[in-house]
Amino acid sequence: MTRAQATIADSEHALRQLEIVVNRKLDGLIHGDHEGLVPGAGTEGGDGRVYQPGDDVRRIDWNLTARTGEVQVRTPIADRELETWFVVDGSASLDYGTADHEKRDLAISVVAAFGFLVARAGNRIAALVFDSEGTRVVPPRTGRSAVLGLTTRLVRRPRSEGGEASLAAALRRVRLLATRRGLVVVVSDLLDSSDWPAELRLLSARHEVVVAHLSDPREDELPPVGMLTLVDPETGQRLEVQTSSRRFRERYAAAAQERRELTRQRIRTSRCRHLEVSTDRDWLKDVVHYVAARRRRR
Repeated sequence: MTRAQATIADSEHALRQLEIVVNRKLDGLIHGDHEGLVPGAGTEGGDGRVYQPGDDVRRIDWNLTARTGEVQVRTPIADRELETWFVVDGSASLDYGTADHEKRDLAISVVAAFGFLVARAGNRIAALVFDSEGTRVVPPRTGRSAVLGLTTRLVRRPRSEGGEASLAAALRRVRLLATRRGLVVVVSDLLDSSDWPAELRLLSARHEVVVAHLSDPREDELPPVGMLTLVDPETGQRLEVQTSSRRFRERYAAAAQERRELTRQRIRTSRCRHLEVSTDRDWLKDVVHYVAARRRRR
């Protein structure tokens, strides 16, 4: 896929073309709107009845028990609608890419893929976009128009002026906003110094969480191009390095691999799903492989 295709041009026609591609690739891989997406038997309380041996004691309704004088349980009603929240990184570090796309393009594409996948009748889609200036909330809406509206907003969103953004603060706010148990898709390069793993653990206690980790190959290894000036897009800090040194490149690659493994471990211990997408790979193929693997695990 070319840069022009991945950028998703500023038009509804390009977004609809993306919708067709996503549905053709992914629609047959998941049977049923909510299979495996919403954990547990349901979140809405149903009618009460007298406790029977073998009932789950966690379903005992103590208020109803006190009123009736008999131990009562409530059977939860299974959720019929799915609410999906996207947490989208809009920091300056996403305006970077040395291969086929920028990470910003990948973020839009991943949101579109999951958005069109869950955009069924009655399902609601919402988003929180965060950067150094704070967070912006897109309220829950239903249908494919919600996906088109969200992706169009992300395409037209101005680039960040720099400064550090807090993924932990964004996850904390989504945890307070997403009152119904559902699906949360975190789209970020995870180059964040905040305590986001702790917030991920709290979020995954109630929701199914998928972390789409965006990366670029130059973040893992440097080419031998001589003296290179590196600039942190969020802090503006500059650093000159000599990439002709093989020893330096090896140390850089080892440190990058250690950071990547630590990120994987943090996501795994947070009990979240992990999807890795890179600017030098076909992002749609990565999403297809992820959905297919998830279906096999079920």
